[in-house]
Order: sequence, then C-alpha cells, then structure tokens
Amino acid sequence: MSGLPTSASVATALAGGKLHAPSADRNVGPIVEMLRNVAPAKGRALEIASGTGQHVLAMARALPDIDWHPTEVATDRIASIDAYAAEAALPNLHPARSLDAATTGWAAAHTPYDLIYLGNLLHLIPTPAAETVLTEAAKALTRQGMLILYGPFRHAGALTSEGDIKFDAELRAANPAIGYKDDTWVKEVLTSAGLTLSLHDMPANNLAFIASRSTP
Repeated sequence: MSGLPTSASVATALAGGKLHAPSADRNVGPIVEMLRNVAPAKGRALEIASGTGQHVLAMARALPDIDWHPTEVATDRIASIDAYAAEAALPNLHPARSLDAATTGWAAAHTPYDLIYLGNLLHLIPTPAAETVLTEAAKALTRQGMLILYGPFRHAGALTSEGDIKFDAELRAANPAIGYKDDTWVKEVLTSAGLTLSLHDMPANNLAFIASRSTP
C-alpha cells in the first residue's frame, strides 16, 4: 500500500515467510473477545485485508466452527498468511486469496459470507475507496450475514486523543487523500447499504461497528 508513513505498517520478517506486526499482538486479544461475543456461531467468514495473518490465525483458533477465508493484495502478506496457516494446520483456516476490496464488483464473484471482518484499513485508503469496500462488503453478505469493522475513527468529526491526532496528521502528510474516517460517515454508508448497526467502544480509542441485515 503506497503513500503511507512508516508508522502505518511496521512488520518484521520471520523465518518461513512469516511477517510479524507488533501492533497485531497488542490488539488481537480485545478483537477476539469482541468476536466471541457478537459473531455468528458458525458459517463462512471473509477477512478483508488480513495483513500479516496474525489476526486471522487467532480468530480461527478462537472460533473453530467458522470457516475463515483471509484475503490480501500484497504478495508478501499473502505468503505470510499462508505460512502462519500452514504451521497451525487448522481445518477452518483456508489459504489466502488475492482481493482488492476497493474494486467495484468483487462481491458478485464471491459466494455470500455469514461474517465479513475488516480491521484497521479504512484510515489507510481514500474515502471513495473506503465507500466501495463497505458497499461491496454489504453485497457479499448472506441474508442474515454480519459485517464487523474495527479500527480508529473520528467521533462526530473530532479526534479524541493525542495519539490519534498525531497518527492522523502523519497519514495526511504522507497522502492528503487518506486519514481517519468519521463514525457518522461510516454509519451513513452502511445504512444506505441496507444494514442496521451498533457501535462498541474498544481499547485505545478504537471502535467496532457491528452491522447486519437483521435487527441487532
């Protein structure tokens, strides 16, 4: 992903093609706990922008009755996901597929999913691309499917911590088209896509959006 500051994506190469991101270790616990509380009991799940693969590995271990399908754009990330998956040998964790979720029309090429998870991406891409990601994800859900978004957002137009202010400024300095999206804007896009949603506060000023076609 081009046009990002170094603070946006820090990953160290490990043996066997695996990549390790310290930030993934920091937030994986709360994310997995949130998914245990709100995710469907079983079904097919798509993770958009799986990154190094650390998160989808933890999610597949924690939710063994869900079949997880990780995706990525970058080839080194795909290799890392597959390296983690091969080492773990979990029956519900499938090989990574290449997917640019900001491309219009991708949902039509996928069998609908019961769960779609997207973490820490929207602030790294321009607003039109983020809107495409959300609208296509909504189309890729089953009739009772659930879309879960996680990451940092503006709250009613404002940033609420010094860390968020600094990181958002770094993002916009590297690429003026990117930066934190507003939670109100995300709500409007998801509602227009036919989803109902609720918001959950997460550690470190992050938010989780829980959206579905059924009433929460």
